[in-house]
Amino acid sequence: MTVPADGRSPIEVLLVEDDPGDVLMTQEAFEEHKLRNKLTVVTDGDAALAYLRREGEYKDAVPPDLILLDLNLPRRDGREVLAEIKKDEKLGRIPVVVLTTSQADEDIMRSYELHANAYVTKPVDFDRFIAVVRQIDEFFVSVVKLPPRG
Repeated sequence: MTVPADGRSPIEVLLVEDDPGDVLMTQEAFEEHKLRNKLTVVTDGDAALAYLRREGEYKDAVPPDLILLDLNLPRRDGREVLAEIKKDEKLGRIPVVVLTTSQADEDIMRSYELHANAYVTKPVDFDRFIAVVRQIDEFFVSVVKLPPRG
């Protein structure tokens, strides 16, 4: 993988999101703003953990550098997924940004108790949503020093 002229290497981002509209908006944010990072999508909590653990159909998955996690997921909700990630020695190093529609104080508190790295409420407006995704990308690619992959 070659490093771009600005010195930043692309990162692997795992989006755990079951709403097709939010998946599409996130993909559009990456495409529209020429974000070089690779976005992989899984649509439920069980698939997220299988991907992260490289099980079954995800045995060849590339470990993500960043996880964008919705809370309200089928099969296993985002709180359970976050708890599983953060209690695992290897997975626990991966930054997790909770990206959800919930503005409930209990969801915010619980996410941070489970060691989420950030909690971001999804804007309903398309342009604001795009801006939020860009800001998350900019912060985790340009500002934060991520742990080595693997």
